[in-house]
Amino acid sequence: MLVGIEGLGLAALTVREIVAIALGDTGSMESAVALAVLTLVGAAAVIAFAFAIWGGQSWGRSGGIVTQLLILAVAFGAATGAFAVPAVALALAAPALVVLVLLVIAVRDAGRAARRQRDEEAGGQAPGT
Repeated sequence: MLVGIEGLGLAALTVREIVAIALGDTGSMESAVALAVLTLVGAAAVIAFAFAIWGGQSWGRSGGIVTQLLILAVAFGAATGAFAVPAVALALAAPALVVLVLLVIAVRDAGRAARRQRDEEAGGQAPGT
């Protein structure tokens, strides 16, 4: 559900970018359009990851983990550099860390469940357990 909220946040950012384009509030029209398209593609991908996670698909969890790592990279950039805004960095990093931990736990639990199912299908416990 948290990954879905992130996807909706990206969708809202896309709408904001489109409004800025429509109002002429951009320095470069080409760059603004490219950014809006890339943000829309990102929103669609993150929402797809959320649906896949909801459906128990491992590719959704993997995509969600990569998304959180990218968000953390953006947060690091927001915390450092010439235009650093630590409050923005914290606002990005805190939820990304929480979601990252939850996704890693979900991956671990899914792996354990898969091993248990393989063991049951093989007719009992695996050797050495």
